Amino acid sequence: MQANPIIYAALLSLILGAPGLLAQRASTSLPNAPMTQSFLVASAQARSVTNSPSPAGAEGIPTPFTRQEAEKLALANNPRIRITQLIARVQHQAVRERRADELPNLNGNLTAVEANDGSRISSGSLTASRLLEHAGMGVQVSQLITDFGHTRNLVASAKLQEKARLADAEASRLDIVLATDQVFFAVIEAQETLKVATQTVNARQALTDQVSALTKAKLKSDLDESFAQVNLSQAKLLQLDAQNNLDAAKAAFSAVLGYDKEMNFQLVDDSGSLPAVPPDSDALIAQAIQNRPDLQSLKYSEQAAEKFSKAQHEQLFPTISALGAVGGTPVGSSQYFTTNWYGAVGGNVSIPIFNGFRLTAQASEAALQSKAATEQTRALRDQVVRDVRTAWLNANTAMQRVTVTAELLKQANTALDLAKTRYDLGLSSIVELSQAELQQTEAAIGNANARSQYNFAISTLNFQTGVQP
Repeated sequence: MQANPIIYAALLSLILGAPGLLAQRASTSLPNAPMTQSFLVASAQARSVTNSPSPAGAEGIPTPFTRQEAEKLALANNPRIRITQLIARVQHQAVRERRADELPNLNGNLTAVEANDGSRISSGSLTASRLLEHAGMGVQVSQLITDFGHTRNLVASAKLQEKARLADAEASRLDIVLATDQVFFAVIEAQETLKVATQTVNARQALTDQVSALTKAKLKSDLDESFAQVNLSQAKLLQLDAQNNLDAAKAAFSAVLGYDKEMNFQLVDDSGSLPAVPPDSDALIAQAIQNRPDLQSLKYSEQAAEKFSKAQHEQLFPTISALGAVGGTPVGSSQYFTTNWYGAVGGNVSIPIFNGFRLTAQASEAALQSKAATEQTRALRDQVVRDVRTAWLNANTAMQRVTVTAELLKQANTALDLAKTRYDLGLSSIVELSQAELQQTEAAIGNANARSQYNFAISTLNFQTGVQP
């Protein structure tokens, strides 16, 4: 009978489209791997920030951008955050692998043999297994009863390692926040420096024009005009350097945020009034020892090494397990298979006697690694104490610099006004005026940068103490 061509075409399209349909169904129906709670929260935050509109104007217009917005965007886009989260998920699967040794193992078998009935295997084995033509099916189950804590301590060690990796992820998060704050305040500092440099160029340009006019009128000498031109050129060089530093800081800022090209940001310092420095460093040190995620990671790793050391020593103990098997033999010679089913249950005790001192060497190795982990934790603790105290001292110094630079700028402005008045009255040379201008420029730059430097010193102190942003 001749088939309908339309039916053939329909069948052909169904066959060709089946793999794509199956792949699409598999991609939509397969469950996701389990994730830790912290990773789910971080991923949700990352999606919410990533899906938000871009902070940079598409037309090249600078967009106001605060430090908090920069930190959120950096945490969402920086690849280091994703890397540490994935490593934590890897360690979570390692915990599941270790825990599997405590659960039953169930295997199913289907066997069919075509053989010369009654013949035996005569080489390759100590047992003289008889070959029989048959077909059978069955299941085998094994369950660990006890290995005197070996598996239990391996599972505990893996769990502690997972906690250590989660702490590493949090430490990377704080690292990214600090790096973001560093480049943020670097851009703020560069913006303020460029602003001062531009004002200096304008002021010296006005003075140069004035001196040039007076020189043409024979009221000032050519030396005065030359000094004014030199001062103007120095101001322009300062402006060029400030612009270059600003561009470099913006490039670093874009890289920290995870962009592969420079974005057009206009950063805004919204910190308001300057926060006070805590009066005592001892309380900060105690807070850092308790909260620093990198120190917590080493503590968890130290505990994991202790559990692993115990597990390695427990390899020397016996292992007790239960075994069971049940199945049927529907095809087989009745001469050898008297019943069509089989079943058995039993126990096994495995006692390590001698394996070339491997187990004792592994136990000693794990014990030494545990001691090394303890020393690493102690070394980092000492470093944390030093870093917190240093950050506290730097913050106090930065706070004092804010006050001192403000007073210095006030005095420099007064000195510049007096020097300019004396120069206009012909009571001093342009050298005195140039010196006053230089001092005023340095004081203005120092005062503009002191606030940003203090804010970054506070961010560093918060990082060293483990304070969450």
